[in-house]
Amino acid sequence: MKSVVGMVVSNKMQKSVVVAVDRLFHHKLYNRYVKRTSKFMAHDEQNQCNIGDRVSLSLSLSPPYYSCCYYYFDCVRLDPSRPLSKRKNWVVAEILKKARIYVPPSVDNAAAATSSTKTKPLAS
Repeated sequence: MKSVVGMVVSNKMQKSVVVAVDRLFHHKLYNRYVKRTSKFMAHDEQNQCNIGDRVSLSLSLSPPYYSCCYYYFDCVRLDPSRPLSKRKNWVVAEILKKARIYVPPSVDNAAAATSSTKTKPLAS
């Protein structure tokens, strides 16, 4: 089976992630390419994946196939495995690209910046 690359959509479960995999196919009637999305559950032993990570799912028989990764998402490779549960048949092999996470400025830094810009009152 061919390896796949997808984006982590959910990591709310313990040691499990949901990966969305996009694929394109040619529609013969409209002569256009159509995008379809499939969701796979995968086993993440160390809970390393975050939402927005790009991951790769592949079988052990074929070499990993890397599709284009989006700029904002992490990349991860998945390997097929025996059925681990009712819907979980994949294992996260590697994270290909990590998602960029926005960290808001802390309150202390914001307070220090505003206090340094204020002028001191004149003594009379």
